[in-house]
Amino acid sequence: MKSISLWDLPTRLFHWLLVLAVTGSLVTVSLGGTWMQWHERFGLTIVGLISFRLVWGIVGSTYARFLQFIPGPSAISAYLKGEWKGLGHNPLGALSVLAMLGLLGFQAVTGLFATDAIAFNGPLYRAVSSGWNETITSWHKLTEWFIYGLIALHVASVLFYTLVKKDNLIAPMISGRKRVSGAENKERAGGGLVAFIVALAVAAFAVWVASGGVLSPPPPPPPDLGW
Repeated sequence: MKSISLWDLPTRLFHWLLVLAVTGSLVTVSLGGTWMQWHERFGLTIVGLISFRLVWGIVGSTYARFLQFIPGPSAISAYLKGEWKGLGHNPLGALSVLAMLGLLGFQAVTGLFATDAIAFNGPLYRAVSSGWNETITSWHKLTEWFIYGLIALHVASVLFYTLVKKDNLIAPMISGRKRVSGAENKERAGGGLVAFIVALAVAAFAVWVASGGVLSPPPPPPPDLGW
């Protein structure tokens, strides 16, 4: 057995920051009221994080790249038969990652256009008609329950692998390193400083757009005539 560098620092930071942002988003939406301002901030954070991860999945290091871990039918079949050998996300874990990115991305984007019809409007609320606001808000509320289910499934899977199959998935996502056999001894490569800056720049631009940066400023309120 040998310890190799598996998960790069940007991937690990993305993972744990996403955990914090999603937790904060779910807590603040439950509290409501003035906490909705923080709900919006957590939502924008999720937009930035997922935008970063999508770029990092192209220019990042070996095991963070989508081309490396997105499974085909043969990989899934081999895994179900117990014949799959590899590092990083296993085929079912890879499908879970894609589902999580897609669902959280959809939830964050719909939240940008949502409204509670009382005091809170998403930062892109003015970009669509009131009819679409209502439709997108209904999607946003419905998707929340799917997120709870996917999070529960993800946590249960991690605990199963760690406690039952004795394959600790948590420690490598903290330290970045994993002990593997000689046959699997392949250090990660790529994902340098330039790639990180590119991914960070795309994420910052996505947050700017999501914050309403492309919208014209709202009209000023009518003057107070003091009557």
